[in-house]
Amino acid sequence: MTSRQSRATSSEVIDHEAVDAAAVEAFSSQYGARATAMPPLAIVIAAYNEEGAIGPVIEALPPVISGLEVVKIVVSDGSADGTVKEADAAGALVCDAPANRGQGAALRLGYRLAREGGAQYIVTTDADGQYNPAEIPALLAPILAGEADFVSGSRTQGSEETKDPVRKLGVRVFALTISALTGQRITDPSFGLRAMRAEVTGAVRLEQPQYQAAELLIGVLAHGYRVTERPATIHKRKVGHSKKGHNALYGLYFARVIGGTWMRERRRTRSAA
Repeated sequence: MTSRQSRATSSEVIDHEAVDAAAVEAFSSQYGARATAMPPLAIVIAAYNEEGAIGPVIEALPPVISGLEVVKIVVSDGSADGTVKEADAAGALVCDAPANRGQGAALRLGYRLAREGGAQYIVTTDADGQYNPAEIPALLAPILAGEADFVSGSRTQGSEETKDPVRKLGVRVFALTISALTGQRITDPSFGLRAMRAEVTGAVRLEQPQYQAAELLIGVLAHGYRVTERPATIHKRKVGHSKKGHNALYGLYFARVIGGTWMRERRRTRSAA
């Protein structure tokens, strides 16, 4: 399916496997060898209606980071504006998913494209320009040194320009919750700038269609991968508006993801034992 075909609506039941399969096939057909012989580092970006923001984000990403050649992958999550065209013009490989399913589903698809395309390392950043690409080498450093498998930026250790006190409190409460559940100190469970070994994304079970940061983090820890954080900055959004929705709903959903993922992984480890 392409962007010219009808998009699924939120009221429709979406077959995620079918959407992913169609998107992967279209991506492979469009890019050929570029989709199957990727350089070592893939930067994956999920984008939904980010026209005006996505182009500058892609252009700000250097072609080589920490000595690794970079491929930029944008997964358009059912965008209905000029996101796909703008991302393509900026030099990204664009996967145009036909249905708006959520950031989690888009990132999961991006991980698959990068992993199956041969990338050894994956970095994620957001499409809204809130993260600083100059901080990527610091996140990659522990992985390249063989000291970590997954590294997340942390606004708590670094800085943030946002002034929302509810969101700030939520970050700290959820960080304490995950730290208590997993036994590892976490200071920022929802930062969008992360680096990881590509293999990690294939080993961890990812189901959440929207707020997948907690699911990914808890899953990585539960599988015994080495996780650490590095100070990072989150800037104010300059173009468009946040897709996360109201603070209360966002907080409730994030809390549900934390609890559900922890219980699921606890059952898995007990069964394995």
